[in-house]
Amino acid sequence: MDPIRLAVIHYSSTGTNHKLAHWAGETGREAGAEVKVLKVAETAPEAAIASNPAWKLHYESVKNEPEAKPEDLEWADAIIFSAPTRFGSKSVQMQQFFDLTGGLWAQGKLINKVCSAMSSAQNPHGGQEATILSLYTSLFHWGAIIAAPGYTDQSVFAAGGNPYGTSVTVDQDGNMVEGEEKIKAAVRHQARRTVEVAKWVKQGSKA
Repeated sequence: MDPIRLAVIHYSSTGTNHKLAHWAGETGREAGAEVKVLKVAETAPEAAIASNPAWKLHYESVKNEPEAKPEDLEWADAIIFSAPTRFGSKSVQMQQFFDLTGGLWAQGKLINKVCSAMSSAQNPHGGQEATILSLYTSLFHWGAIIAAPGYTDQSVFAAGGNPYGTSVTVDQDGNMVEGEEKIKAAVRHQARRTVEVAKWVKQGSKA
């Protein structure tokens, strides 16, 4: 069987979800997948970005990183999304990317994609779970197969116990409150699980 093709698609304003996405991508490669780590396009006006030094710094640092296109979804067997919460839902930048997928959806090209999601917020109950679920709601419309981590590994408990997907609380200084190494372990488990489920699905489709 050909290697699983994993797309890790993220939006990050100040760097947290960028970090989660790259951890997932590294783990996917270790698991034998062909991996693309891709950012979604920034849609905020320059004035808004400039008003937040951390946002401005991250924006400048990732300018040359590749952007996700709808065709990357068609290419992928498995997709991991990572986006910060915005009032309990995914960021508008990520929503705009989803809004571009209608053509693929209409052609049935997103059916049976194996998907998982991650998120972050500034408070422990700031909408991380709701954001992940909002991503999954969109994915249900695709006919995707959701590979949530559940409580399938101790790393999930150590990172805060979110069964829907790895989620992070970020303090005012940009630190991961749960502990960076604990979050990294949970991301790695989630990425390995996503690749594993994608292998099952791909093998089954060829049986």
